[in-house]
Amino acid sequence: MQQLQEQLREIPARLQRLKKSGMRKLSRTDGESRFLPDRRGFTLGYTATLAVSDDHLIVAQQVSRELNDNGLLIPRVDRVQRECGGRPRQVSADSGFFSAHNLEVMEQRGIDAYVPDSQLAGVFYRGGELPPARHPALRRMRDKRCSATGRALYRRRKALAEPVIGILKEQRGMRRFRVCGLHKVAAEFTLAAIALNLTRMSQLTPR
Repeated sequence: MQQLQEQLREIPARLQRLKKSGMRKLSRTDGESRFLPDRRGFTLGYTATLAVSDDHLIVAQQVSRELNDNGLLIPRVDRVQRECGGRPRQVSADSGFFSAHNLEVMEQRGIDAYVPDSQLAGVFYRGGELPPARHPALRRMRDKRCSATGRALYRRRKALAEPVIGILKEQRGMRRFRVCGLHKVAAEFTLAAIALNLTRMSQLTPR
């Protein structure tokens, strides 16, 4: 009985360890993958992020084991700067990439960023009253995002990024990776991005 009680007391700590590790021990097929939250609950896999230019080219992409996107915005901007040889003047991203720290860094770098917090995104999609923002950087971003110019710029983000993501998922089969392991999955996603860029560049080249 005492042993059973000790095991029961250990359950909360064990659940917390699983949560911090992305529950990787529950995967018997790919020890490097993570259970990621999605609309259906959880999906076993990796987090793939990309940056798209105004001409629908993928200028940076990465596969990681992060459980959410808000820690990936600054590394993505850094990757764009390395790949393109210059700092982007403007950045738009969905609310999954939001954090007050991200907004502060974008301001420090002189980048015009449009990254709404979840409360602002919820008001835009479902309506309602927006709670006041305490963080100065968040207030400034909200003011920009709610302006006519900000609304137009953010609509442009959907027109740029969503078609590329849709092509990768629906036409290139990127809803499910064919290999296991972070490095192999990253290589597969890189090849898919290169192939999409080559197709797009052939369409952009005058004939």
